[in-house]
Amino acid sequence: MSQDKTFRTIDAATLPKHFDAPEAEKRWDETWEKDGIHRYDPTRPRNETFAVDTPPPTVSGSLHVGHVFSYTHTDVIVRYQRMRGRNIFYPMGWDDNGLPTERRVQNFFNVRCDPHVPYEPGLTLQEATGKAAKDKPRIVSRPNFIELCLQLTVEDEKAFMNLWRRIGLSVDWHEQYATIDDHCRNLAQLSFSDLHAKGHIYNHEAPTMWDVDFQTAVAQAEVEDRQMTGAFHDVVFGVEGSDDHFTISTTRPELLAACVAVTAHPDDKRFKHLFGKRAVTPVFHVPVPIFPSELADPEKGTGILMVCTFGDATDVLWWREQKLALRQIIGRDGRLMAVEFGTAGWESLHPDKANEAYAQIVGKNVKQAKALMVDLLRKPECSAFGSEAPLRGEPRPLQHAVKFFEKGDRPLEFVTTRQWFVRLMDKKDQLLAKGDEIEWHPDFMRTRYRNWTENLQLDWCISRQRYFGVPFPVWYPLDGEGRPDYDKPIVAPRESLPLD
Repeated sequence: MSQDKTFRTIDAATLPKHFDAPEAEKRWDETWEKDGIHRYDPTRPRNETFAVDTPPPTVSGSLHVGHVFSYTHTDVIVRYQRMRGRNIFYPMGWDDNGLPTERRVQNFFNVRCDPHVPYEPGLTLQEATGKAAKDKPRIVSRPNFIELCLQLTVEDEKAFMNLWRRIGLSVDWHEQYATIDDHCRNLAQLSFSDLHAKGHIYNHEAPTMWDVDFQTAVAQAEVEDRQMTGAFHDVVFGVEGSDDHFTISTTRPELLAACVAVTAHPDDKRFKHLFGKRAVTPVFHVPVPIFPSELADPEKGTGILMVCTFGDATDVLWWREQKLALRQIIGRDGRLMAVEFGTAGWESLHPDKANEAYAQIVGKNVKQAKALMVDLLRKPECSAFGSEAPLRGEPRPLQHAVKFFEKGDRPLEFVTTRQWFVRLMDKKDQLLAKGDEIEWHPDFMRTRYRNWTENLQLDWCISRQRYFGVPFPVWYPLDGEGRPDYDKPIVAPRESLPLD
């Protein structure tokens, strides 16, 4: 049996010659907004609600097709759930604070922040272009810098929102938040207060992964490996009180002045006779202990390696376990700091020679110091054994993974600073158990999460050295000498939050 069907006839002559996409985008966006199609209904129960927790985009970044690609995935799922009659909670957040925003504001206005300079009321700056962008940066106070950050992020948020609305993301635009707004700052500071009260966080002066350009500590979750071209340098060390010697292959000769020990695998027959003795470093002639460690790889380099403060996380581990000396030479700015051999902690068999050599690399950045150290290692008079130059042969090129801050330009260094940490290392089993409770799509992400958790090496560093961000609601009392007592932090009352 046939059914009558109603058809709408369109006269092709009435259609525009070209489809006006911007007009259609605007018209449909206004229609969806008027009809409230994407609105979240807080009165409906949780079991009828499909919640979307998308990481807020960093609004200081440049928009590209990858943004559209990734958010389209989410929107397809959201639209499917909405068609099933689910109540959709789909907010949009803006990640305003922190490193990327500060870098963008610095470049956009050609400014630098100095918290010691006075505030300039009514300061108005325009984008620095052309010659102005190449001039010496203007120094502004922290309050002025924060005002500039807020000014620029508002404009960046508009650009992001306009794009999302143009492509038709079915976000509830009445549910927006920013990571720097009062609501989020209050929640972040409440979380800090809660974790502190429960004993889950602590402050500690320790070697921390440090970005020398952003001048801040970073967490392991923000670190990525990048393949870099390096080289093995075969360097001869002496053995104190004997004619014995051995060769170490190192990729970081610039850290030779920071060498505090030498180690090899306990089962490596080549070096068993050295354990318990002291090696003597070339160039700086520093006696350092030789100890066995199962973490040393007999197949890497020559099988015996120097422990420095600090080349990597394993150096930090050895430094703690063996209670080694601290000889930090790389400063927060990535340049080699001034030290004096022959003083406490900087012992040397020939302090005058050591200081003369170190004077050639002090103040240099890591790349410059490496080149200068290679030149020094080519000189026979810098040897810790015999009359030949410590560097044997030419550096041997290699490709190896080097750790970077995900937004950084130069490799991370381990620098001793005071930071706040969340205890994670004692919670690995709990984290893994929680991961197993999740229904992962796709399932291989379960393995990725498990591998990431199992490979955690450090507690989570949550503090950053920034001007534009959520400050910790904590102060430190001063002792009789006017020095902060970091062991007795004063946490702000919850009713006073948020605060700056």
